[in-house]
Amino acid sequence: MSESFFARTPDMVAADLIGCTLLVDGVGGLIVETEAYDQADPASHSFAGPTRRNASMFGPPGRAYVYRSYGLHWCVNIVCLPGSAVLIRALEPTAGLETMRAHRGIRDDRLLCAGPGRVCRALGITGAHDGMALDAPPFAVVPRTVPAAVVADRRIGIIRGVETAWRFSLAGSKFVSRPVRR
Repeated sequence: MSESFFARTPDMVAADLIGCTLLVDGVGGLIVETEAYDQADPASHSFAGPTRRNASMFGPPGRAYVYRSYGLHWCVNIVCLPGSAVLIRALEPTAGLETMRAHRGIRDDRLLCAGPGRVCRALGITGAHDGMALDAPPFAVVPRTVPAAVVADRRIGIIRGVETAWRFSLAGSKFVSRPVRR
């Protein structure tokens, strides 16, 4: 996917990533849940401006922004416009299932990539991937081949900006981290 796909507002990119495929060294699956963040958003890491931790968010579009959440889990985002990114919250595993099962130590395919920390663990994403281009190995983002039924909802796991409906998911997917609120 071209840099121009990512050089847009994060909510547009987040919705359009649903149904695309994310691979790391050939391991991954269908993106079924995302969340968007921009610099004007109080829940965004970029809200207070550039830091050493969020430097990748201010780099070129189509790069990975990888950070530790609560010092425990790696989380991967895709950089959009400067200071904005899309968090990959969940995948439907489709490629390299045995590798993902080994990384996660579980056999339940529904739980392999249901949550941002689980996505990184299953795909082997670490801080070493921060700043890498998503259109070059080890990454690949493959466009969707059929239209996706995308549902918008409020983001989860944050305490500021909770009212913003910038969580996007594939309608009816059993692989999302949490069901969409009705």
